[in-house]
Amino acid sequence: MLWFMSTTLVECVPNFSEGRDPAIVDAIAEAMRLPGVYILDREMDADHNRSVITLAGAPEAIQEAVIRGVGKAAELIDLTRHEGAHPRMGAADVVPFIPIRGVTLDDCVAMARHVGAEIARRYAIPVYLYEAAATRPERQNLENIRHGQFEGIRDEIATHSARQPDFGELRVHPTAGATAVGARKFLIAYNVFLNTPDVAIAKNIAKAVRFSSGGLRYVKAAGFLVRGQAQVSMNLTDFELTPLHRVFEFIRREAARYGVMPVSSEIVGLIPKRALEQAAEWFLQIENFDSSLILEERLATAMSSSSGDASLRAGVEPFLDRLAAATATPGGGSAAAAASAMAASLAYMVAGLMRAKKAYAQHEAAYLAALSQLDRLREELKSAIDADAASYNQVMEAYRLPKDNPERPRAVAAGLMKATSVPLSVAEKTAAVLEIATNLKPISAPGMYSDLTTGITLAEAALVSALANVDVNLETIKPGSAEEEAFVVKTRARAAALKALSR
Repeated sequence: MLWFMSTTLVECVPNFSEGRDPAIVDAIAEAMRLPGVYILDREMDADHNRSVITLAGAPEAIQEAVIRGVGKAAELIDLTRHEGAHPRMGAADVVPFIPIRGVTLDDCVAMARHVGAEIARRYAIPVYLYEAAATRPERQNLENIRHGQFEGIRDEIATHSARQPDFGELRVHPTAGATAVGARKFLIAYNVFLNTPDVAIAKNIAKAVRFSSGGLRYVKAAGFLVRGQAQVSMNLTDFELTPLHRVFEFIRREAARYGVMPVSSEIVGLIPKRALEQAAEWFLQIENFDSSLILEERLATAMSSSSGDASLRAGVEPFLDRLAAATATPGGGSAAAAASAMAASLAYMVAGLMRAKKAYAQHEAAYLAALSQLDRLREELKSAIDADAASYNQVMEAYRLPKDNPERPRAVAAGLMKATSVPLSVAEKTAAVLEIATNLKPISAPGMYSDLTTGITLAEAALVSALANVDVNLETIKPGSAEEEAFVVKTRARAAALKALSR
């Protein structure tokens, strides 16, 4: 499992419009088998005539793997002959990138845009960007892009401005259609089967549960007839804020209005362990539940604690040794990012533990909001540890250019601006961590105060340290253009606002 310990890990879950011919899906999966890419799961659904393949890997490798998978799908799938319950617009229908480890949602947006451009260039397939990668507000919702499916897009792409793709020409691929590429948080594909073949009931329940028509936040839903049963098919886009059990209970109550009931449910693709823990805690009504009560979790913790290679010291020691080395990087900026990431981790731990305590149930919304924000901040701060070192290395490379090189002043300025922007971003994220940790203290048990105090103190130190790095780099910039002058003025103003928080 060494691949999983990579500092950067991205998930991609491409959906292909083929769920009946295993040979075709096998060929697509094989096309995506590249070094550094791992196929975690593959689901085929004959009724929907759709397959979902779950990949994980390093960013560069997974981008190329997905591009090749789209190309293979274009070779083997003919949408003019495709029939199935699920709406579709392309042979490779949707390609979402999801940040897992050491990668931010913004990084996934950049990946989506690169992959989209390459799909259009290599295969003449028009590409629409959706969710976080969307270039138009209405395209954040995939349903708006897919409206009318393959045939509707084919007929209108050249004549309706709303149908113009982000990449590619104003015509669909004759057999492979169009593809939507995006970036999003982890999504759970969850379907509930009813004890009736009446698909109208499933459609009514889907309308009631989905957010777009007044239902639960972070739920997308539609009704289908699958294997002779009415099915409520859903995508849960944020299971922390709208958990699985809440969705199931909502559907059960709605179904009762029509004299039917759920008989089973299914997960398409993979599901985070935390989502199942939430459901177990809810339906079993377990008091003070947390993941440490799970045997396998406790065993893994015990084994890690007793293993010299997996000890906490072994995990942090390489970074500390590099920090102590007689080299310019990593330096104070990386240390500030690491301290801030630790502060966010401590606050995340407290919010998670408090959320499991029934005596503090009235604050659940606050804990969930904190967990959502801290999860993102933690990942971004971890990425900044390497980004700070890389930005300073860019400065050093610029200084190594010959002094008579006319590009040297601009290269030095560009490097210094980058080296200033990274710690400034760390300072802004740290201010957010500090605010969240401070707000958690009044709604946390006294036993959590020491952890929160440690986190707050680390965040305060990280804020001061990051701003010190901003100051030293700003002093080094000698503006030679209006752009550089504007950067210095704007950065000083942003830094001054943050310094007020550190006093």
